[in-house]
Amino acid sequence: MTMPKTIFSLNQEVMEQIEHKFRLKQQLAGARQQELFGIFQEALTEEEAWALKYLFAYMPVNDMADYDGSLFLSHVRQTLDIRSKVPWGARVPDDLFLHFVLPYRVNTENIEDSRGILYHELAERTAHLSMAEAILETNYWCQEKATYIGSDLRTLSPLSMIRNARGRCGEESTLAVAALRSIGIPARQVYTPRWAHCDDNHAWVEAWADGQWHYIGACEPEARLDQGWFTPPARRAMLVNTRIFANYLGPEDITLAHEWFTEINLLDNYAPTQTIHVVVKNEQCAPVAGAEVRFDLYNMAELFPIAIVPTNAEGKVSFKTGLGDLVIRAVKDGEWAETKISVSDLDLNRVELILNASEQPAGRVDFNMVPPPEREGKPMEALTEAKMEWHNNRLEEGTRCRTSYEDTFLLEEDAISLAEETGLPSDRVWDVIRKARGNSREIAAFLREQSGAYGEWPLRLLETLRDKDLTDTFRPVLEDHLIGALAGRDALAEDDFVRYVLCPRVQHEMLVPYRKLFQAAFTAEEIASFQADPSLLARSLQDSFGVWTDLPNLTGRGNPAGTYKLKLGDPLSLDILFVAICRSLGIPARLHPSEQRAQYRQRGGWFDAMIAPEASSGSKREPQDRGLLRFTKDDAAEQSPVASYAENFTFARLENGVYQTLAYPHGKKDVYDEPFEVRSGQYRLTSGIRLKDGMVRVRLSYFVVRASETTEVPLTFRETMIEIPVLGPFDRDRAITLPDGAPALLDELLGKEAAIVAWIEPEREPTKHLFRELMELAEPLNHFGAPIILLIGETELTASFDPADYPKLPSRTVFVRELSGAALPGTFAQSAAKEAGFPHLFVVDRQDRIRYAASGYKIGNVKEALQAMTSLMSNE
Repeated sequence: MTMPKTIFSLNQEVMEQIEHKFRLKQQLAGARQQELFGIFQEALTEEEAWALKYLFAYMPVNDMADYDGSLFLSHVRQTLDIRSKVPWGARVPDDLFLHFVLPYRVNTENIEDSRGILYHELAERTAHLSMAEAILETNYWCQEKATYIGSDLRTLSPLSMIRNARGRCGEESTLAVAALRSIGIPARQVYTPRWAHCDDNHAWVEAWADGQWHYIGACEPEARLDQGWFTPPARRAMLVNTRIFANYLGPEDITLAHEWFTEINLLDNYAPTQTIHVVVKNEQCAPVAGAEVRFDLYNMAELFPIAIVPTNAEGKVSFKTGLGDLVIRAVKDGEWAETKISVSDLDLNRVELILNASEQPAGRVDFNMVPPPEREGKPMEALTEAKMEWHNNRLEEGTRCRTSYEDTFLLEEDAISLAEETGLPSDRVWDVIRKARGNSREIAAFLREQSGAYGEWPLRLLETLRDKDLTDTFRPVLEDHLIGALAGRDALAEDDFVRYVLCPRVQHEMLVPYRKLFQAAFTAEEIASFQADPSLLARSLQDSFGVWTDLPNLTGRGNPAGTYKLKLGDPLSLDILFVAICRSLGIPARLHPSEQRAQYRQRGGWFDAMIAPEASSGSKREPQDRGLLRFTKDDAAEQSPVASYAENFTFARLENGVYQTLAYPHGKKDVYDEPFEVRSGQYRLTSGIRLKDGMVRVRLSYFVVRASETTEVPLTFRETMIEIPVLGPFDRDRAITLPDGAPALLDELLGKEAAIVAWIEPEREPTKHLFRELMELAEPLNHFGAPIILLIGETELTASFDPADYPKLPSRTVFVRELSGAALPGTFAQSAAKEAGFPHLFVVDRQDRIRYAASGYKIGNVKEALQAMTSLMSNE
C-alpha cells in the first residue's frame, strides 16, 4: 500500500510498524470495533489519522476496553490545534511531539478529555514566556491546584487531582506532565522505582525546553529549573526511569525495549553510574535466551526488582545503575541463579549466572545491602534576595489560592444539617463528607436523594469505599451499586453482604457502574446456576475471555464493565471482573487478602476461582492446599525491633522461580498472635534493620509450609549495635513564639528533658513524611513523654498550615515559630545538610548535646530518632 512519507517525520519502516501494530489492535478489540474505530469513518486529516493510529498501535488493551474512540479523537484534535497555537509549537521536533506531547496517558490514571481544559487554564499565562519560563510558570499553577499527601496506589486523574487539591507524588507529577503537554511542551514523569538508602520511592517531572531536558518537583516549584528537595537523594538512586508507549529510538539509555513500550534509563542525569553486563548460562555453559534477569534492591523489607530485563539470543543483559548493592536473580522455566553484588567493586562489570537451582536453600543467609554514598552536588549560583522574595511570594500566593478553593468544601455544620435532614448519624455523615473534599456536594446530594428510600444503606455503601474513592465517584456510579446490591440483601449475613457484595471496590481499578450491566447479561437460569455454584461462572469466563498483558503497571487496572465488553484482559483484571460479576449477582466474592486471587464464598468457606491461565507458565491455575504459618518471637535477642510488616520484615512464596511477596497491611504488628493461612510451598522470610547511613543488615530465612500442617518459623533480626555519638552542643536560648502568640525561649519548652526538635517546612513533601512518621509512632513516643518541638521559620510559614490538621501527633508535640533568625546548629551548617533542606531533625539529651541529626528527605528518620531516644533513656 502507498503511504505518506512526511507525516510527523516518520519514515517508511516506522509507518509500516505502526500500521502493523494498529491492525493487530483492531483484531484484539474485535468486540468493540465500532466504539473504538468508528472514528476513522469521519473526515480526518492525514495528521489526525496517523496520530490516532500511533496512539492505538501502542495503546494498552485496558484502554481499548474502558474508553471510546471519540475520546481519543477529541484528544488528538485538541493537541494538534494547540501545537499550531503555542509559540514554541514549530520548534518541538516531531519525535518529541509524538512521544512526549501527544500521549493521553501519563501513569495509571483514569483518562478524561482534559487537554483543552488544562490548555485554557495555562495558555494566556504562558503565551509570552520562553519555554523554560513556561515550565516554571506551569509548576506555580500546579502548586495553586494541589499539594502532597500520601495515599493508596490508585492514581487520580489530573481533573480529579484538581478537585481534590492534594495527592501523592505520582499524582502530582501526573498533573504536571498533563499540564505541560497541554501547552505543547514535551514532558515525562520519571521515577526512582525504589530508593536504595531508605524505603519508598518518588516521582517527579522532566520537561524539554529548546533542546534540553530539565527537571522539576511537581506541584513544588523552585525559583529555577533543575532544583528540588529530592536532588540529594536522587544522587543515591540506583535507577531513574520512564516508560514510553512506543518503540522509542531516542538518545537516552534503553533499559527495556518491549514490544509495546520502551523503558529508558535517565540515571546519568542525576547520579554516578556503572553498567553491569550479565551473562546467563545453563549447566552445560550454553547461553540462555529469554531468561528473566531481575535487579533487586532492599526496600520496604523485601528484595524488590527495580528492573526486569530478558536476556538476548546470547544470554546477555546490560543494565546501567548506581554505585550501590544489588541482588541479581536470573530465572527461566522454574530454574534460577542468584548473586549479591556491590556495583562499585565489580571486576570488569561482568556477572555470570548459571541456572542450576529449582529448590530453595535451607537455613538462613545474612548479608549487608549498601546504598550509593552521599555526594555533594555541583555548586549553584546563589539567587538574589529579590528573586527569592519574589519566589516566596509566588508560593504564598499559590497556597492562598488553593486554600481559598478548599474553603468551598462542605463544612462540619453542613454535614450536621444534612444528617438532620436525612435522619443519619451526624458523625458518620461528616466523616464521608470530610473525606470527599471537592466532591463533597456530590456525596451530599447522593445521601439526600437516596436515604429516603433506602435509609442508612447509602451511607453504608459510602463507608465501604476508600477515602480516595469519595473524591472522584459520582452519583450514577453510586446509584448503580446501591440499587443493584440491595436486591440480594436478605439472603446473606450482614457482614458478608456489606464487605463482599455491597462494596464495589475490588482492588485499584476505577469505579464504574456495572451491576445493572451484569444483572442483564445473564438469563435467570444462568444466574441461579452461578449462585448455586460460582465455579460455573469462573469456567464460563475462562471459556469466553482472552488473556492479554501488555503494560505491567496497568495490570488489574481494567474496569469490570470495560473488560466484559472487550472480552479480553490481563489475568488480574479478569479476576476483578469475576469478583464484580459475583457481587452484582449477590454472591460474596473478593480477592484473597494476601495473594490477590479471585475467590468466592460458599458454605462458610472461601474457594479459589480459576479463570485465566498463569501468564508465566501457561498452565491452569488450580486450587492450592493450605497450611498454617506461625512466627515465633526471638526473646533471647536484645534490642530486637518490634516486628512490623513491610517495615522490617515480609515473607514471600516461591512461584516459578520468583519470590512473590504476600500482601498484608503495611505496618501490621500483631504477627505473633494468629497464624497466617497460606498455600503450601517454599517460602522466604526477609528481615532487615536499616542503619542511619542507609545500609541494611539483611537476613533471609528459608522454610517450607506443608498442607494441613502448622509450620513454626522464628522471626529474627540481625543484632545491630546502635551508636549514639555526641555530635555537638545545642543552644536552647532561641527566641520563639508559642502557639498562643506569647514570646518565649526554646529552653522554657525543653526544660531539662531529652527532646526531639526539628525545623520544618510544612508545605513540602519531606516534612509531611515527618508528620506521618510521628503519627505512626505516637504510642511509643508518648510512652517516653519527651517533648517534640517543631519549629517553623518566618519564610517557611504559609497561610494554609494549620496544626489542627494533625491531631494524631504525639501528645507533647508543640509547633512554634522561630524568631531569632539564628543559624541552625553546627551539625546542620555543613553544605550537604543545607542542600538536603528541611526537615532538620535531631535528638538532644539532658546535657544539651546533639545525639542524632538528619536533614532532608529520608523515610525512617523518626524511627531512628526514637531508637536514639530509647538508648539514651535506657542508659540513664
